[in-house]
Amino acid sequence: MNQSKRLTDGALLTAIFMVLLLVTVFVPVLSIFAMFVLPVPFVIYASRYNWKPTLLMLVAAMILTTLFATVFSLPIAVLMGFGGLMIGSAIYQNVSAYETWARGTFGFIVGLLFVFVYSQVLFDVNWIEEFESALAESMQMSTAFLEQFGAGEQQMEETQELLEQQIGLLTDLFPVGLAVAAVVLAFISQWLSYKVINRIERKELRFPPFRMLQFPVSVIWIYLAALVFSFIELDPDNVLYLGAQNLLVITGLLMSLQGISFIFFYAHHKNISKAIPILSVVLIVIFAPLLYLVRILGIIDIGFRLRDRMTDNNEK
Repeated sequence: MNQSKRLTDGALLTAIFMVLLLVTVFVPVLSIFAMFVLPVPFVIYASRYNWKPTLLMLVAAMILTTLFATVFSLPIAVLMGFGGLMIGSAIYQNVSAYETWARGTFGFIVGLLFVFVYSQVLFDVNWIEEFESALAESMQMSTAFLEQFGAGEQQMEETQELLEQQIGLLTDLFPVGLAVAAVVLAFISQWLSYKVINRIERKELRFPPFRMLQFPVSVIWIYLAALVFSFIELDPDNVLYLGAQNLLVITGLLMSLQGISFIFFYAHHKNISKAIPILSVVLIVIFAPLLYLVRILGIIDIGFRLRDRMTDNNEK
């Protein structure tokens, strides 16, 4: 009976995935929404039966995608399937929502790397080169715009040099862009899956309040190691240099998130209006230098366990 139900659920959810995939490929208006819903069938199946049966479902979906969609759609099936598998498997194992998010992010990173290699090998499309070309075109448009307003030759040269430096920096941080994309995909997919699973199976899956977000201490050590390497003069084309720069940006973002989370925690702990931390976030977005102060706050929060100290003092 269980085997029969597993096969039935797998066939039904695979069919639903194929319908969503065809909508994504052939209906441009709905493609953006469908893109975020695509992992949900895999999440539901993995949340019921764990990762091994879901892996078979993914293989079946890949075969059907090749037969009924286009060759270009195969990477989408792998990306969404593997990300959904990781999220659903984490739900099956009853891990925390934030750990589920982390596993889902890892799954989408693996999927994005597959898309990167697939497009490079089969279609000779290099994302980094395409990204550089797009940035170069943008730089040419900016230069032409300045020329129309009669900018001086020296000013033009300085502006062009600055833009070239920014293009080089953005290209070096391309892996960070992939990681951020994976984080966003994992969060939206997990949130939508929670809604669907709660409705279908009468569960109460949800993200805990943002103020409860807390990263492990190991993130600080990774951040400090990357910071040390950033002060060492290395060849910009060196793999170690590029890895350190990307790690520094990613862990810096995590520290900033930790700091913002602490602001919400402090406001809740002191019974301060929610408008205050929300206004703080708005100010951080508007005034970028404030982000460094928030990052320091996040490091202190993790390193010295400020929340635990505040909670313990309150109990005393």
